[in-house]
Amino acid sequence: MAFTFKQFHIDDLNCGMPVSTDGVILGAWAPLSQAKHILDIGAGSGLLSLMAAQRSQGQIIAVELEEKAAAACRYNMTQSPWAQRCQLIHGDIQHVCQQPGYQGHFDHIICNPPYFEHGPKANEQHRAMARHTDTLGFTPLLEAINQCLSLEGYASLILPIQSLTRFKACLDQTELYLVQEVRVSSVENKAANRVLLLLAKTAQTTSPDDPCQYTELTLRGEDGRYTEQMIALTKDFYLKL
Repeated sequence: MAFTFKQFHIDDLNCGMPVSTDGVILGAWAPLSQAKHILDIGAGSGLLSLMAAQRSQGQIIAVELEEKAAAACRYNMTQSPWAQRCQLIHGDIQHVCQQPGYQGHFDHIICNPPYFEHGPKANEQHRAMARHTDTLGFTPLLEAINQCLSLEGYASLILPIQSLTRFKACLDQTELYLVQEVRVSSVENKAANRVLLLLAKTAQTTSPDDPCQYTELTLRGEDGRYTEQMIALTKDFYLKL
């Protein structure tokens, strides 16, 4: 399935996960504008990498394990206005983060990770790989982030709300801090079903009890229209905004 944004085009070329609202929200929300070296873990068809390229002047390295997704990502990068700033590594992030040149190298890491920790898997293998944590669980993901992130850098992620407790338990075993948490509701007056997370290697507030800032984001009103929050967040990307 193809999806056209204001400044670039994504063709998923039959890879595991097509363009999603989750990815667009994360790519628009992450504080990327000042980043010089950006790592996209589990890049899929390249959506986050190209959003990062649009929003920054940084160099983007995308890492994708699944073959069809890597092919789609490479194609979409080469067709974009920022091909010279984007590089794809077809491989395992756990291998990539062992390379000395990448350790502590990135001032921003962005990831829309595999998120179904339980339940039946998708029938197609490449889609299942993209959607389940078997290939990259939270603990190895956080280890990779910790290895690759610079001392002053940030990592941005999006998760289903039901995965938050498990993720935080894994985070507690690392040297990373949760510095921002945004609960995302799909519709006004409905419970949050997604959460945006910002991680860092240093605490960002002086509060000894909790270094995290908590906010909320609502995507649509009860009338089905995008909220002003959502419009402000995504207007540089969606064609009809």
